[in-house]
Amino acid sequence: MIFSDLLKGKAAEGDLMVEIPESWAQGRTAYGGLTAAIGLVAARRGTSDLPPLRSVQVAFIGPAAGSVTATSRVLRQGKSTTFVEFDVTAEKGIASRGSLVYGSGRESAVSLTDMPMPEVPGPEGLERMEITPFHPKFLSNFEIAPAAGGLPFMGTNEHHMTWWARHRDEAARGTEEGLVAIGDLTPPAAAPLMKTFAPVSSVNWHIDILSEDLSSQDGWYLIHSHANSAGDGWSAQDMGVWARDGRPLAAARQTIVVFS
Repeated sequence: MIFSDLLKGKAAEGDLMVEIPESWAQGRTAYGGLTAAIGLVAARRGTSDLPPLRSVQVAFIGPAAGSVTATSRVLRQGKSTTFVEFDVTAEKGIASRGSLVYGSGRESAVSLTDMPMPEVPGPEGLERMEITPFHPKFLSNFEIAPAAGGLPFMGTNEHHMTWWARHRDEAARGTEEGLVAIGDLTPPAAAPLMKTFAPVSSVNWHIDILSEDLSSQDGWYLIHSHANSAGDGWSAQDMGVWARDGRPLAAARQTIVVFS
């Protein structure tokens, strides 16, 4: 099922009910970017007149599989800023909890852009990733062109990854939920350090949205992740998303548990 159709779900007394298909699975749970996107859609359905999305914090608490229900509530709605909380609950209990910040733009004397896009070839000159049965199933919903960095479970010294990617579903491109969904696409940046396969799992994720214009030429986004610590079974990484023209669209931070 394509992304935009999946997120239509079913409404029941203000809640959003979504049936997670196998094509969006990541191990025994749904792909984390999809879970966060479901929370965003639930928040928008439950709150009127939301300004642009500015920040997302989401904790991945338990598996999101099968039928899930997303609920949201407004924590505070001011003149320019609105705080919304969401829960995504699955058959075995809460799967994720998120906090969203929406805010209107305003004129400001402060203007700064200091997040240069990694220097890599464009997607048109790179080989597309071929999705095999060994890959997580959710990857089949995206076109992916790896641009730099290591490969998972190869035991290298590289601890960064840079991919071009775009939604196969054109309706998802340029939307808030589409950006959040694609921003979590790369494997954990610590995975290339691992010599053999072992589970890795996102625990929490903080994403700052840096632009009101989330469009990108031909729907391609550059996604970069860089692990800056790994030890005791945990890893922390910085992440970024850029449009084709070099505009930074999102800056993120993620904590990951490593079962190796």
